[in-house]
Amino acid sequence: MRKSRDYDAELRALSDKAKSIKAKKVEQLGLLVTGTGADALDLDTLAGALLAAVESADAEEREAWRSRGAAFFQGRGRKAGRRSGGNGEGGNPTGAGEA
Repeated sequence: MRKSRDYDAELRALSDKAKSIKAKKVEQLGLLVTGTGADALDLDTLAGALLAAVESADAEEREAWRSRGAAFFQGRGRKAGRRSGGNGEGGNPTGAGEA
Protein backbone atom coordinates (compact mmCIF):
# COMPACT_ATOMS: atom_id res chain seq x y z
CA MET A 1 0.00 0.00 0.00
CA ARG A 2 1.21 3.52 -0.83
CA LYS A 3 2.26 5.91 1.86
CA SER A 4 -0.07 8.91 1.99
CA ARG A 5 1.37 12.37 1.41
CA ASP A 6 1.17 15.07 4.03
CA TYR A 7 -0.04 17.93 1.84
CA ASP A 8 -0.23 20.35 4.76
CA ALA A 9 3.42 19.80 5.61
CA GLU A 10 4.41 20.22 1.96
CA LEU A 11 2.43 23.48 1.71
CA ARG A 12 4.04 24.78 4.91
CA ALA A 13 7.50 23.92 3.56
CA LEU A 14 6.76 25.70 0.28
CA SER A 15 5.39 28.71 2.14
CA ASP A 16 8.50 28.87 4.32
CA LYS A 17 10.73 28.63 1.25
CA ALA A 18 8.77 31.42 -0.49
CA LYS A 19 9.13 33.65 2.58
CA SER A 20 12.86 32.94 2.70
CA ILE A 21 13.29 33.79 -0.99
CA LYS A 22 11.29 37.01 -0.59
CA ALA A 23 13.36 38.06 2.44
CA LYS A 24 16.58 37.38 0.51
CA LYS A 25 15.32 39.46 -2.42
CA VAL A 26 14.48 42.39 -0.13
CA GLU A 27 17.92 42.15 1.47
CA GLN A 28 19.64 42.11 -1.94
CA LEU A 29 17.64 45.15 -3.08
CA GLY A 30 18.72 47.00 0.04
CA LEU A 31 22.35 46.08 -0.62
CA LEU A 32 21.97 47.27 -4.21
CA VAL A 33 20.61 50.65 -3.10
CA THR A 34 23.44 51.04 -0.61
CA GLY A 35 26.12 49.76 -3.00
CA THR A 36 25.17 52.19 -5.75
CA GLY A 37 25.05 55.14 -3.38
CA ALA A 38 21.33 55.64 -3.95
CA ASP A 39 20.80 55.59 -0.20
CA ALA A 40 22.04 59.20 -0.21
CA LEU A 41 18.90 60.22 -2.14
CA ASP A 42 15.73 61.08 -0.32
CA LEU A 43 12.99 58.47 -0.61
CA ASP A 44 10.77 60.56 -2.91
CA THR A 45 13.61 61.06 -5.40
CA LEU A 46 14.61 57.40 -5.35
CA ALA A 47 11.01 56.26 -5.79
CA GLY A 48 10.52 58.72 -8.66
CA ALA A 49 13.66 57.52 -10.42
CA LEU A 50 12.61 53.89 -10.08
CA LEU A 51 9.10 54.63 -11.33
CA ALA A 52 10.52 56.47 -14.34
CA ALA A 53 12.73 53.46 -15.11
CA VAL A 54 9.80 51.07 -14.86
CA GLU A 55 7.55 53.26 -17.01
CA SER A 56 10.19 54.04 -19.64
CA ALA A 57 9.32 52.73 -23.09
CA ASP A 58 12.52 54.05 -24.69
CA ALA A 59 14.53 50.96 -25.66
CA GLU A 60 17.76 52.91 -26.14
CA GLU A 61 17.50 54.49 -22.71
CA ARG A 62 16.81 51.12 -21.07
CA GLU A 63 19.76 49.56 -22.91
CA ALA A 64 22.03 52.37 -21.68
CA TRP A 65 20.85 51.70 -18.12
CA ARG A 66 21.41 47.97 -18.59
CA SER A 67 24.96 48.59 -19.83
CA ARG A 68 25.76 50.80 -16.85
CA GLY A 69 24.31 48.21 -14.48
CA ALA A 70 26.32 45.42 -16.07
CA ALA A 71 29.48 47.52 -15.76
CA PHE A 72 28.71 48.13 -12.10
CA PHE A 73 28.37 44.42 -11.39
CA GLN A 74 31.59 43.64 -13.28
CA GLY A 75 33.45 45.56 -10.61
CA ARG A 76 33.80 48.82 -12.43
CA GLY A 77 31.41 50.53 -9.97
CA ARG A 78 30.20 54.08 -10.22
CA LYS A 79 33.52 55.81 -9.48
CA ALA A 80 35.67 53.57 -11.69
CA GLY A 81 33.20 53.96 -14.57
CA ARG A 82 33.56 57.76 -14.46
CA ARG A 83 37.35 57.66 -14.52
CA SER A 84 37.59 55.20 -17.40
CA GLY A 85 35.55 57.37 -19.75
CA GLY A 86 34.26 54.21 -21.41
CA ASN A 87 30.71 53.22 -22.13
CA GLY A 88 30.80 50.02 -20.06
CA GLU A 89 30.95 47.78 -23.11
CA GLY A 90 33.62 45.72 -24.77
CA GLY A 91 36.53 43.87 -23.35
CA ASN A 92 36.56 40.38 -21.96
CA PRO A 93 36.43 40.67 -18.18
CA THR A 94 37.85 37.70 -16.36
CA GLY A 95 35.97 36.36 -13.39
CA ALA A 96 32.86 38.45 -14.12
CA GLY A 97 29.84 37.13 -12.31
CA GLU A 98 31.79 34.75 -10.11
CA ALA A 99 31.23 34.85 -6.40
